[in-house]
Amino acid sequence: MRRELTGPSGGSGGDKAPRVAVSSSASWEGAGPKASGRGDAAIPPDVSRRASGTPPGQMGAYPTDMTLQLLAVRRKSGLPDPGLQQALRSRLRLLENDSWEVARALGELSARLLSIHSDQDRIVVTFKTFEEIWKFSTYHALGFTHHCLENLLVDQAFWLLSPGEDGEAAIQVHVDEGALKLTHESLLIQEGPFFVLCADHHVRATTVPWGAGRGPQPLRRASGGPQGEAAPAVDSSAPHLSTSSEEVAAAAAPETLIPFHQWALRVSWDPFDDSAGEPVTPDSQLMATGLTSAVVDYQGSGPEEMTFRSGDSIEILGAQVPGLPCFLGRHAASGQVGFVQTRLVSARGHVSELENVIFLNEEERSFFSKEGCFSEGDARQLLRKTSGMDICTAYSLDRLEDAEIEPQEEQEVPLPGLHPEPCETLKKVKNVLEQCKACYGCPEEPVSWGFHTASSGASSPDAEEPRFCLEAEDDWADAEALRSLLLFLDAPGYKACFRGLYDLSLPGLSAMFCGFADEEVLAGRLAQARGVAKRASLPMALARLCFLLGRLCVRKLKLSQARVYFEEALGALQGHFGDLFLVVALYASLAAIHLKQKNRDKCGQVVPKACALLLGTPGHVCSTEGEAQLLRLALRRAVGGRSPQAEARACFLLARQHVHLRQPEDALPFLERLLLLHGVLGSPDAAWPTDCYLLLADIYSRKCLPHLALSCVKVSSLQTWGSLASALRSVALVLRNAPQSPRPPAQIAHYLRRALASLAPGTGRALRGPLYASLAQLHSHHRQHGRAISFMTQAVEASAETGGHRVVDYLVALAWLHVLHGQSPVALHILESVLDTATASAEQEGVIANMTAIALKRTGRTRQAAEGYYRALRAARGLGQLQNQAVALANFGALCLQAGASGLAQHYLLEAVKLFSRLPSDECGRDFTQVLLQLGHLYTRRALTQQGKCYYEWAFLVAVETDHLESQLRAVQQLCHFYSTVKPNEAQCVVYHEFQLSLARRLADKVLEGQLLETISQLYLSLGTERAYRSALDYTKRSLGIFIDLQKKEKEAHAWLQAGKIYYFLQQNELVDLYIQVAQNAALYTGDPNLGLELFEAAGDIFFNGTWERRKAVSFYRDQALPLAVTTGNQEAELRLCNKLVALLAELETPQEGLEFAHGALALSITLGHRLNERVACHRLAALHHRLGHGELAEHFYLKALSLCSSPLEFDEETLYYVKVYLVLGDIIFYDLKDPFDAAGYYQLALAAAVDLGNKKAQMRIYTRLASIYHNFLLDREKSLFFYQKARAFASELNARRVTLAPQRCWGRAPWLAPGHSS
Repeated sequence: MRRELTGPSGGSGGDKAPRVAVSSSASWEGAGPKASGRGDAAIPPDVSRRASGTPPGQMGAYPTDMTLQLLAVRRKSGLPDPGLQQALRSRLRLLENDSWEVARALGELSARLLSIHSDQDRIVVTFKTFEEIWKFSTYHALGFTHHCLENLLVDQAFWLLSPGEDGEAAIQVHVDEGALKLTHESLLIQEGPFFVLCADHHVRATTVPWGAGRGPQPLRRASGGPQGEAAPAVDSSAPHLSTSSEEVAAAAAPETLIPFHQWALRVSWDPFDDSAGEPVTPDSQLMATGLTSAVVDYQGSGPEEMTFRSGDSIEILGAQVPGLPCFLGRHAASGQVGFVQTRLVSARGHVSELENVIFLNEEERSFFSKEGCFSEGDARQLLRKTSGMDICTAYSLDRLEDAEIEPQEEQEVPLPGLHPEPCETLKKVKNVLEQCKACYGCPEEPVSWGFHTASSGASSPDAEEPRFCLEAEDDWADAEALRSLLLFLDAPGYKACFRGLYDLSLPGLSAMFCGFADEEVLAGRLAQARGVAKRASLPMALARLCFLLGRLCVRKLKLSQARVYFEEALGALQGHFGDLFLVVALYASLAAIHLKQKNRDKCGQVVPKACALLLGTPGHVCSTEGEAQLLRLALRRAVGGRSPQAEARACFLLARQHVHLRQPEDALPFLERLLLLHGVLGSPDAAWPTDCYLLLADIYSRKCLPHLALSCVKVSSLQTWGSLASALRSVALVLRNAPQSPRPPAQIAHYLRRALASLAPGTGRALRGPLYASLAQLHSHHRQHGRAISFMTQAVEASAETGGHRVVDYLVALAWLHVLHGQSPVALHILESVLDTATASAEQEGVIANMTAIALKRTGRTRQAAEGYYRALRAARGLGQLQNQAVALANFGALCLQAGASGLAQHYLLEAVKLFSRLPSDECGRDFTQVLLQLGHLYTRRALTQQGKCYYEWAFLVAVETDHLESQLRAVQQLCHFYSTVKPNEAQCVVYHEFQLSLARRLADKVLEGQLLETISQLYLSLGTERAYRSALDYTKRSLGIFIDLQKKEKEAHAWLQAGKIYYFLQQNELVDLYIQVAQNAALYTGDPNLGLELFEAAGDIFFNGTWERRKAVSFYRDQALPLAVTTGNQEAELRLCNKLVALLAELETPQEGLEFAHGALALSITLGHRLNERVACHRLAALHHRLGHGELAEHFYLKALSLCSSPLEFDEETLYYVKVYLVLGDIIFYDLKDPFDAAGYYQLALAAAVDLGNKKAQMRIYTRLASIYHNFLLDREKSLFFYQKARAFASELNARRVTLAPQRCWGRAPWLAPGHSS
């Protein structure tokens, strides 16, 4: 039945144990890792009104969503942590628009994400079914919501903090318990009948809120529904209710039961009599052990029932469970064992400790530790993986170039005892090597790590099952032939070897009767043996044979025949309880059959006794699949009787049953409820919850619920008790469930430290080294090399105490960490010390030679580094290690490249590639990718672009094959650079940038993602088509969302402006103004005037460089950007803006407005000493004055511009400038100032410049102009003829039309030349 409902909910209410015991059925779960009860939590004032006055169809009174408030606190004090709260808010902001991670995590918590409000640190969720609210309330009460969201929201560096730091900070999730309860009630009403606790302490079923016209139905009516019905159907007509005080009390303010109790009460069929009993008292809710006193005389109705007189003492065998009508006891005087009705005795002592009623013996108490057994072999394999000692067998590739482009290591917080000085480290290394040298050559004995191996019952002689190799042809009717079998089965008491007969999960029959492959034949022979045992008066043998025959019939679904056998077995026992496990198995099997056949009369006689035996007998053997149904009935009785102790005992037995039958998912609700009850009633010093949480985490992991598994592991570590095995098992679970990443999850640091803390002083010396080495490798992978060095130093010291070859491995790893940390001289000293002591093996010597060469290279000693690489290469060849040979050759090539020997570098890198290509990619993929990238970079530098592209693409393919994200990112970055700079190709560039964008998402690098979106937008924008513009707009908006989430206001403002620019290209003018305005607001929000200046100028540039609405640029330049430039004193920007305004106003036919800015530009150019800008300003001033008709001023500024030109002239463009300016000056003097003589002088200067330039067309034009002036105005016929002939010669050469000397073509610009003009 629990196949779909996979997560219970609940928690006993109240702040004290007695209060919890009374009201546990009606209380709501409390929140927090300890599941503290909140039965007395305040309820909103309108709750009672909603419960009593809301019609069934009107659900508006109930909340449809729920808010999770996230708060960063200090764990011990509970005070807010502002720093972590700000980091939490930033992370929420990133997830607000990309919420699939949050939705997935909340989905595991059975909540549906609605929205994220990062500014309020809130997440809004909703629920659609009763099962969802049940699971969520359970997970929240167990503390999983806190750690689930904590794993999602905090950075990996958070888990690497020191114990003093991370032990303080935590994230808490606060939920409105009143809203949670109302949502639960709403969903219950939608799904049909549900259960409530009335004021008279009776549980009743109902289908409507209170006050809707009918009252609740008694719980006993819930037991007669059809199979599979969740709860009783209530008749549509209102039942007749009497007006007695009892019924009035029952109708007053009932409380809805918690979700787990709702589910527990929903059984398909309950044969118990649910009539109201005596009033419930706190003592009646507690389980009893020890002695009881009979309060009446009683004569047993059968041999299995005890006869006693009032006042007799009766010893409880096992425990007496509240809610069950009987228990098994032994008469203190007569020794008779039998069933005793609970109502006929008074218990003398009750059990107050929850653990003492959950587990009735040591075997049960050790169930969780045995179920999650973590062996020494598992521990060795795990630590071999986490300590990362591959560095001591495989050569390291020198990644100095990678280190330059990788993000820098975060600033490490100096901690006491960490980061030892290099001199102190070298001193410790020498001491360790002296110890190793003293014991070098001595045989190394295997050291036990001190793990306790769970002893198996099969190891004892009594537990070994006898094997009866009886043949089918033997005479089974002969008592002598079956003597050994019957004597074995007729033992009066229980033996460990009988477990195979009773245990449903063990192949007991096939192992015991090895001569029978067919069960039908075996059943026939056992029936013959039964007859022999009956005739020989062997009652115990008869009972056990009947039990075996009954089990075989159950397998064949012959339930009636099986019932006959089980009843015959009970009759054969004659009330004898010597083999209690056989009695439990018989009653459980018989009761299961009666339940399946729905025989109410028989069930009423057998089921209560079976439940009493199952709950009250310690360590009984699982004998039937129907046992779970019996335990569910017992759980229902415990819930109805409001006994948390009986409920906890039933939950434990149900969980054990399902785990025993390899049904872990069905065990989930009972394990969760058991932990909730322990959180409220259990002892904080109990050891079993740690193992129970880890078992729960393992089940979550198998169900592919990684967030829940990680949360469960974290909650287990917060328990007061923890062992080395539990800490290492936690590490294994984290590694299995953490998201896939190139680096190991930082969460394991907490559990590795717990493993170290669990080792008592002076013990576990062999374990300390691997644990410290694991911590060192973890910090190294996360680029915290300083802390990694400290932990590896401790690993060296710990391994020195135990001796062994691991010391050299740790020393080599320590040297490599110093190399990564930029302390190559220290690494050299360590490696030299190792070599001097001659304690390294041949393989280790090769590794040391390669590492020494890397350190020498980084210290600038190239020759010694080359010798070291040669020794490493020779050692690898001697050992036949291809991968190490390839790495040594690649390092040699990198050394040659650094020394400038490109040819040698190419040779060695190619040799390395040949070796790498012969190896599996999964073994050397990262190194292979790096070498291919180096080779591609080398070819690109040597202008061999095609070969370089091939090696870049090869590196990319290898990285994709190995699925190494960082290598893929590095390769695709090189390809992006290649196609954007080396060999531009817009299409390829877009493709590789988009793939790089997908990698940034997989790495969850939002900064890189935003940068890439910007770049891709620019690439599309450069294509210049409408489709490309729309693609660019899409990428710009996506980058805008990321910059908003990252709160990078400068980037955000530029993104808004970029979007406005694209809308300008798309001619959506109304959106252009809107986006520009938002960009300005974002810039002004920062309070940075320089950013505002940059944004206003860029906004003006959009219109300045465009083709329409160019006048809008004037307001951005003149009214907004220019005042900011003056205010900030940015004269460069002021000059730039003045120049733009001059050019723009001139084009807009408003030269008079541009004069002011032109004069300002000239003054700023002089102030800044920019000669070229001064020249440009003078030229623009001259042009403006020329357009305004100010001939003298135009001449002045043109001549000043010419005076600022460099001398002598260096470029043809400068000479051409002289030609154009002198022509303009000639035109001004001739046409505007009416001075032909001076105009001829300027034209002749222009002619000289044109001759110097060799521009024939310009010479022809100037000669023509001079010939006209000298012919018509200066009246010099000789010069006119000379200039005319020159013009004709150039015209002939240029195939121009005939040159005319008539001045009429200039009359339009010089009216004074027209005939008849009055001067």
